[in-house]
Formats: sequence, structure tokens, C-alpha cells
Amino acid sequence: MSDPDTSTADRHSRDASIVLGLCLPADTVLYLLLPVHAQQFGVSLAQAGVLLAANRLVRIVGYGWVARLYAERGDRAACTLAALASACCALGYALFPGFWLLLAVRLLWGLSYAALNLSTLALATASLSGSAQRTGRSRALIAAGPMLALPAGAWLADLAGPRFIFFILAALALLALPLARRLPAHRRPQSAPQAARRIRPPGSLDAWSFMEGLTLDGLFIIGLSLLAQEALPDWALLAAGVLMALRYLSEILLSPLGGRIADRLGAEHMLVVLSLATSVALVGFGAGWLWGCAFAIVVLRALQLPLLAPIVAHRHPGHERIQALASRAVWRDIGAGTGPMLAGLLLPAAPAVLIYGGAALLLSAAALACLRRA
Repeated sequence: MSDPDTSTADRHSRDASIVLGLCLPADTVLYLLLPVHAQQFGVSLAQAGVLLAANRLVRIVGYGWVARLYAERGDRAACTLAALASACCALGYALFPGFWLLLAVRLLWGLSYAALNLSTLALATASLSGSAQRTGRSRALIAAGPMLALPAGAWLADLAGPRFIFFILAALALLALPLARRLPAHRRPQSAPQAARRIRPPGSLDAWSFMEGLTLDGLFIIGLSLLAQEALPDWALLAAGVLMALRYLSEILLSPLGGRIADRLGAEHMLVVLSLATSVALVGFGAGWLWGCAFAIVVLRALQLPLLAPIVAHRHPGHERIQALASRAVWRDIGAGTGPMLAGLLLPAAPAVLIYGGAALLLSAAALACLRRA
């Protein structure tokens, strides 16, 4: 029979993950549709790039505030507010014309995601027993929503225009409210304010989080999108939607497996091995072995997703855990926001093998530094 604390952590983690899985599709579908249909949203292509980066940029400066709100109000209040805000953002994508109104809802979504993401990470690691496996299941539940919404969004955009799908996704986010109300309402203690405000140099996990965001959520995704457009120009939108959905499908199938293996073999060692394998695949991707290496990167990324949260929980037990999880999320957002900008600058100007080879070298160094720290 399972430990009561573990069973409670499993239930709360599952509910929070489903809440995020219902709220996230509006954001992922916007990534698919906005660059292709920028004029129908009343923005230029350059403005579309700013809008897609805005939700990450606001989290860089806003995660500390969100973490304090989360600690003061608890999971139930934070996730309920975030789910309501997510539904409003989806309606904004469907109705608002022009850059400034869309920028406002993108900033609101960035803070909403920060609260939802922090809750899923904190609840998945609330009990250290089985935390990696619980985190893997959490990632699979979160990925289910975007995986189904991306192909549907591409298909409906051709039938009814790019904005209609967001009415449906707003209703989907509202379905998360009953689950959000089931989450624990108690406050979460946090570390001393002086320690939270102290400026600290980035550690090994910070550097790894930055490089994973830069390479896998930035450089690789942009390169994959360009590949789909070049290979299938007549079906570019649907092909891109299917490729992005495959990324989430791999999380559903493989993240729980990665969590189970990490609980048995150790998350730090598994992080290093998978990061080194990812680096090899990145070099092959840049060298021209596109499809095979792209598939390998998607698989390896899914296996890596459940690893960081349990490592942080073990290194920062007690009251420091929430602040440490938020800090790693900020560094990943910085990397993921930097990656697309670097890709836009470097891919037209330099050989792909040099770009992805350099990124692979930096990712490997960051992973090895995590092992030395452990």
C-alpha cells in the first residue's frame, strides 16, 4: 500500500498538471499560427516575434513576484487565478487586433504560466519519495493538451481562419477551474526575504537550465520549423503542427519512463548522460542528418524533462525549494528567449554545423558541471 503522503502528492500533482495541460494549448497554437498569419492578427512579422517572446521575457522579471504570491496564497488561489487569466488570454487572441492589445495578453499569460508551472513543479516534488517519476507523469499530462490542439489548430485555421480556434481553447481553459479548486489551499513557507533578494551568481543547474532552453527550446525548434517549410512548402502549416505535436507526444510516452529510470539510477547521472547524447544529436542535426537526429533530440528531450525538479528538491530541501525551482525556470526562460533571436541572426550567416556544434559543446560543459557539483 502506498504511503498516504505519497498518494496525496500524486493526486495533487495530477490535478495541477491537468490544469496546466488545459490552459497551455492557446499558447502553443499561437506559436504555430501567429508567424504564418501575422497580418490577420494586425501585426507585422517582426512584431509577431516580439509577441511570442513577451511571455518569456515577463517571466524573467516576474517569477520572483509570482513565487511570493504563490507562497502567500497557496496552490488553489494561484492556479484558479491563472486559469481564469488563461481563458481571458485565449479570448484576447481571438478578438484583439493590433500589437499593443495582444502584447498585454501575452504578458498576462506569461505570469499565469509562471504560477501554473511553479505549482506543478512544487506539487510534484512535495514528497521526495518517487519525485522524479511523479514529475515525469506530470510532464506527460501537461503535454496531452498541446499535442491534440496543434494539429487541430492547423486544420481549423485552413477552414475557419486562424482566430476561431482560440474561442474553443478559451472554453478549454475554463474547464480547468474545478480541478484548480481541488488543489491545496494552505500557504507555502519560503526562505527568508533577505536570502531571496540576495544577488547570487548562476550555479551549475542555472547554467544547464539556460543551455537547455537555448538549444532545445530555441535553436532546435527554429531550425525544425525552417526545415518543415523548406521540405513541404504546400503543407508547411500542417507539417509544422504535426512536428510540434510529435514533440509533446514524446513527452507523454517517454517522460514517465525517464522519471522511473531517474528514481532508480540517479537523476544527476542520467542528466549528464542524456545531455551528452543530445549534444551528439545536435552536431548531427547541424551536419545535415536532419530527420534522424531531430527524432533523437525529441526523444532525449522528453527523457530529460523530469530530471531537473527532483535534483533541485534534493539540493534545496525545506523552505528554499520553491525559490530554487522558480530560479531554474527563470534561467530556462532566458535561454529559450535568447535561442530564437540567435537563430534568426546566425542561421542565415553561418554554417549550421558550427552553430549547433557550438551549442552542443556548451550544453555538454554545463551538464558535466552539474555532475561535479553533485
